[in-house]
Amino acid sequence: MSQARRSSCPIACSLDLIGDRWTLLVIRDMMFLKKQRFEEFLESPEKISTNILTNRLKSLEEMGLVEKHAYSNHSRRMNYQLTEQGESLRPVLKAMIAWGLKHVPDTQIPDDQQSEV
Repeated sequence: MSQARRSSCPIACSLDLIGDRWTLLVIRDMMFLKKQRFEEFLESPEKISTNILTNRLKSLEEMGLVEKHAYSNHSRRMNYQLTEQGESLRPVLKAMIAWGLKHVPDTQIPDDQQSEV
């Protein structure tokens, strides 16, 4: 995915790629909740719309963070999985979890996710 950079700052450049309101939540779902299918992502409590989800999955694939594989004979049924580059965001998301738990009131990790984080 190629786009004009605002600067050479690594934070700004990273935010240009993954800093919108949905991308890290899709990555979270793959990384910690083991979601792989389009319908599974739609079940998340944040209620991403289908067109935004389609766009984010496509962008993540173009960035090399996600790869898709057909899971049935139907050509549109895909499993999405993090690539090694996508998985390398794990410490970033874990740091965000720790920061949120410490500094954002009323946040918590659901019981069914405790072992993944």
